[in-house]
Amino acid sequence: MKTLEKLLDKLETRFVKDGQHTKLYPAFDAFKTLAFVLPNRTTQGSHIRDAFDSKRMMVTVILALLPATAIGIYNIGYQRMVLLGLEMGFWELIGQGLLRFIPIIAVTYAVGLGWEFMFAVIRRHEVSEGFLVSGFLIALIVPPTIPLWQLVIAVSFGVVIGKEIFGGTGMNIFNPALVVRAFLFFAYPGQISGDVVWVVSDGVTQATPLAIAAEGAATPIADILSAQGFGFWESFVGLIPGSIGETSAIAILLGAILLLVSGVGSWRIMLSMLIGGVGMTLVLNAVAPAPGHFLALPVHYHLVLGGFAFALVYMATDPVSAAATNTGKYIYGFLCGLLAILIRTLNPVFPEGAMLAILFMNMFAPLIDYYVVRSNVKRRRARAGARAASTGSEPAAEGRA
Repeated sequence: MKTLEKLLDKLETRFVKDGQHTKLYPAFDAFKTLAFVLPNRTTQGSHIRDAFDSKRMMVTVILALLPATAIGIYNIGYQRMVLLGLEMGFWELIGQGLLRFIPIIAVTYAVGLGWEFMFAVIRRHEVSEGFLVSGFLIALIVPPTIPLWQLVIAVSFGVVIGKEIFGGTGMNIFNPALVVRAFLFFAYPGQISGDVVWVVSDGVTQATPLAIAAEGAATPIADILSAQGFGFWESFVGLIPGSIGETSAIAILLGAILLLVSGVGSWRIMLSMLIGGVGMTLVLNAVAPAPGHFLALPVHYHLVLGGFAFALVYMATDPVSAAATNTGKYIYGFLCGLLAILIRTLNPVFPEGAMLAILFMNMFAPLIDYYVVRSNVKRRRARAGARAASTGSEPAAEGRA
């Protein structure tokens, strides 16, 4: 590592001011700061000194995504083997999955980082690290058979319209990865819709468990899913059709543990979204007209089918587009969970509601924080006024602020 650091220090003279490649300094700086912690240090005043900067935070999120990625890759090959009736070994299944996954993530990063570098050079600022995570998320929330040309268009839309026009990372209102997913759904519904077959091999198709459950039947939904090979255990492990990284609840749970232990993920949002989703499910179960109706889908199935668990852990907790205040996080997460289940069950055209629920709440997150802050200020003023009345003095400046 020392050798690489010395080489980068030597090359830096070509990219700094008056160097041969000054305009490309943002690109060089992005690579160097990703590989090494900056040598800049504070010299005076009170500061929190910590090497865990935003880039390291992004790397932690990517590490938390690896279990879901690994099982997602295996599941691609597994679904192909099941539907075609083939016999494949473990590594052959992995190979089949990589043949699908590598082009998707390569195209996602190539297009997304290309736009990021372009805007950084034009605006003459550092390349933001946000797309390190956004790119990985995008690759995991699309089906394994998404046409690459559609992905190119969607990623371009998500980066440019979903983030850069707002000023770049930290300024965007909506989660860029979900903007990509929403664009694909509304522009090319045939390849992304939850109630349309998922093609895992030429000429062979299969619907997702949620699409099957949404059709309704006379028998309980759990029995229907088990008969189709989509029992709770298969769904919990992730051996069901679906988006690459969203199928395995156990892998997502492992990622959640890492995010919570490291302090990167917000436990307030995760917990409140879980409560909102479970609460809405119980209400709908109580009013379901029949055991086979979609409203009767049990709570434990809602948590392992579709993108609810993935959205709860990785999407709703996005620190930029989510609520920032502690109280606001509870409200934001609860409404995300409630709306996700509500949209999923009551919209027959789109039985996967986590994406729309979070995008909708992204729009209201600033408003939630605004009223939370106003409420806090109001309480402080009331306390300051009460203290002043009891002592006969003027209210403190803090109480008037």
